[in-house]
Amino acid sequence: MSRWPMVSLGELLRRSNETAILDFNTEYHEVTIRLWGKGVFSRGRVRGGDVGTSRQLVRANQLILSKIDARNGAIGIVPPELDGAIVSNDFPSFEFAEKLDSSFMGWLVRSTPFVELCKAASEGTTNRVRIKEDRFLTQQIQLPSLEKQQIIVARLNQLADKVRQVKEHLDAAENDAFRLLISMATRRDLSDEQRKSMGWKETAIGDFAKLALSPVTVDANENYPNIGIYSFAKGLFEKPPIEGSRTSAKTLYKIRNGQFIYSRLFAFEGGYALVPPEFDGYYVSNEFPTFDIDLEKATSKFLITLFLTEQDWQELARSSKGVGDRRLRIQPEKILHRKIWLPPLREQERIEKMFDAYQALKNKHTGIREANQALIPATLERLFSSEGHQHG
Repeated sequence: MSRWPMVSLGELLRRSNETAILDFNTEYHEVTIRLWGKGVFSRGRVRGGDVGTSRQLVRANQLILSKIDARNGAIGIVPPELDGAIVSNDFPSFEFAEKLDSSFMGWLVRSTPFVELCKAASEGTTNRVRIKEDRFLTQQIQLPSLEKQQIIVARLNQLADKVRQVKEHLDAAENDAFRLLISMATRRDLSDEQRKSMGWKETAIGDFAKLALSPVTVDANENYPNIGIYSFAKGLFEKPPIEGSRTSAKTLYKIRNGQFIYSRLFAFEGGYALVPPEFDGYYVSNEFPTFDIDLEKATSKFLITLFLTEQDWQELARSSKGVGDRRLRIQPEKILHRKIWLPPLREQERIEKMFDAYQALKNKHTGIREANQALIPATLERLFSSEGHQHG
């Protein structure tokens, strides 16, 4: 076993110093670099006449880094669409020596070992830590031959393509299941007469659900377990308890398993959920109305299915005053007065089974997504760590 030869970055990188001479009326892309190897992007265009300080030009395929955040992975390769973009002096860029493949370097800088190298080249006090270029260029990396670099790049590109394909497959399967669920719960493919002939009934949600609040007077000596609601109808999450001695609220409201709950303030972006068993007996403010459902008429999972799409959220928002206002609140009456088509209970039970199948599919995919997302970072770490550099 042997190692790839050690080479200093100073032998591989040549600082680019192309001062930008800006035309007053021409617009230029400005560059931003996302943390943790997430890429180099435009953060928008700026007119040359509006740029007050000196700028450098960057070119496609150069290495660029943020002096402040290279230690947090803000380093990458300039994409072709940003050729000729402008940056401040806090974003040095570099050309490559012939023995270094830029795509190989693009993968290397995304690895944890390279980020550690950038940390080692940074110094300063908190909030003023910056990478020192001289120290950065004295850092060494293990560099295979150019031919070997290109083989590695080809294999990593293949792996990245597989990762993308897996993600697209998971997205497609979930989207298909979601569309089927919504279609079953609404049957927009049928006319009103067809729905009626199948036993569906046009009604208001208030005909089978009612506002059900359980107020309690706040005791200064008590703490109250608390929840929040994720946007985009993604369920509830636990928040720190409300301390009776510190809250300004005089009244809180206990929630119960199986209730329908929503956020008045974030209803327009999908703040709807059912209360699961683990949050039975938690407390919320008056910003979170709860409803009991008449299970003789409707199932809870059928009801929540009517609040899963952006179309549902926007229709409710449009029915309230102040459309577009982020302080817009959806009042409980808007929920109860909402007209829907209610299928027979046996059809709602089929919808419930589809709801459960959709949730099970997403839960199963969560683990696959995590493993899929971790594949490239783990491969880069194994490949570019000191142990991974060993080869026969």
